[in-house]
Amino acid sequence: MTALHRVLVIEDGTEYSDLCARFLAARFAFTRAGDGPAALAALAARPYDAALLDMRFDRATTLLGDPADALDRAGGDPATARRFLEDHQGLIILGAVREAGHALPVLLSHDFGHEPRRWANLHRRYAPVAYLSDAATPLEMADAIGLLIEGRGGARPSP
Repeated sequence: MTALHRVLVIEDGTEYSDLCARFLAARFAFTRAGDGPAALAALAARPYDAALLDMRFDRATTLLGDPADALDRAGGDPATARRFLEDHQGLIILGAVREAGHALPVLLSHDFGHEPRRWANLHRRYAPVAYLSDAATPLEMADAIGLLIEGRGGARPSP
């Protein structure tokens, strides 16, 4: 029997973890991290073959990023600054993962299909990465993770 590929699920809820445990456990072994610091600690503790990364973290108590910069962007409004960090937390975590030296493939849960320039920039900067919409089926998610692990995913999302 071959060992399952290890996948780190980085999300502030449990929706993806629950879905993965229910439908994909025969193909992958999943570990959940609830925020950026937990993800970085998990990656430092052991290797993973890939990560599944949520984009928005509105339930996390700990957010990565520069609060002063977010406050400046928000014109001094703390609530708007917090929302900015929540809305961009997935990419902030991805940047921190890469900055910490972890080059594992990452599947982003977000549809960048309507943002081709943004996606091209993210792909160039953070590869290996791919994306899949929040509405993806478990089979689409499994295929996308598998392709990333095999080194064949990233430039385009799975169909």
